[in-house]
Amino acid sequence: MKYRNSFLLLLCSLLAFSCSQNETTSNDSGEYPLMTLKREDRRLTEQYSAVIRGLQDVEVRPQVSGTITQVCVDEGAKVKKGQVLFIIDQVPYKAAVEVARAAVATAEAAEEIARQTLEGKEMLYADKVISDFDLRTAKNEYKSAQAATMQAHAELVNAQNDLSYTEVKSPVDGVAGMTDFRIGALVSASMTEPLISVSDNSQMLAYFSMTEKQVLALTRQYGSIDNAIKSFPEVSLRLNDGSVYEHPGRIDVISGIIDKTTGTASLRATFDNRDGRLMSGGQANVIVPYDRPASIVIPQEATYEIQNRTFAYKVVDGIARSTSIEVFPINDGKEYIVESGLNEGDVIVSEGAGLLKDGTKVTNRAQSPEDKATRNDSLLSANVSLVTDNSEGTGV
Repeated sequence: MKYRNSFLLLLCSLLAFSCSQNETTSNDSGEYPLMTLKREDRRLTEQYSAVIRGLQDVEVRPQVSGTITQVCVDEGAKVKKGQVLFIIDQVPYKAAVEVARAAVATAEAAEEIARQTLEGKEMLYADKVISDFDLRTAKNEYKSAQAATMQAHAELVNAQNDLSYTEVKSPVDGVAGMTDFRIGALVSASMTEPLISVSDNSQMLAYFSMTEKQVLALTRQYGSIDNAIKSFPEVSLRLNDGSVYEHPGRIDVISGIIDKTTGTASLRATFDNRDGRLMSGGQANVIVPYDRPASIVIPQEATYEIQNRTFAYKVVDGIARSTSIEVFPINDGKEYIVESGLNEGDVIVSEGAGLLKDGTKVTNRAQSPEDKATRNDSLLSANVSLVTDNSEGTGV
């Protein structure tokens, strides 16, 4: 009986100690910087790798065969539409034009003879000297002569076109590329290699890609792809030397098709190239701004993450309550834009979320630069045990 009483006494002592410990945990309190949420305007930016192309990149090929007799363009020079770039040996094509002209003259003479013969046959037929068959034969011969004349004229036009094609001209205004073809080179209409390329660089097109999620965010923000194109702010271009191109551009095309392999959609931005700084084939980064008016903005120090989910501590009646939030996928590294989970007027712990436990009593503490530096050191030292502490304390 004595031992039994001693055992009961020991058990009661342990229970009392445990309750005391639990009461201490639930009554944890501390001073933390608090902030009342309000709506603010923010502009975020994101960079996307882009390939630059000219407004037109035209590969110039010959349309007739022959030997190049003259190169009329300097590599890299500015050219105008219709400017002669190469001349192919014109002698055989000039001869073909003369032959075609002679054929036209012969056909026209034959047509005139057939016309006169027909007129004579019509008079004889009227006097009943010849038969109806002879008259019909004369008419058919005249029609045949007319067709031969038309064919001769068509062959003349074809020969003249071939002669004009011996002058290889630029189809657009732009800048000539490099060429391996010189005087004496034999070219043909069937060759696959272009004589030269001409790029219209008056405007440059930057092609880049966004993920499906980002495109959906745009359509959700503006209502549709067409509205996004019309309403989207101007974009910038960061060149490979790190400088930002001085002329802003605009997104004018958003593909409505998602690439099954990459899960991205293609976009195009157009930039003015009046100074000629941009070159076709180059690479750069398109800087895309995202305007988020009237948004709930919180410091990143006010959050913590567990299993790719983001949490913040909302203060309700002086008690810190862990709250799951959704944030805009793009941020500046200092702040988050909250899309759901918090509302205007809510009070949150603005710093040190990784050191808190759900249910902690908090009071507001004025923040000084020294406090902020100390808090950052504490957050770094507590980073290793962040997941364990929160999983035990928050129950989320």
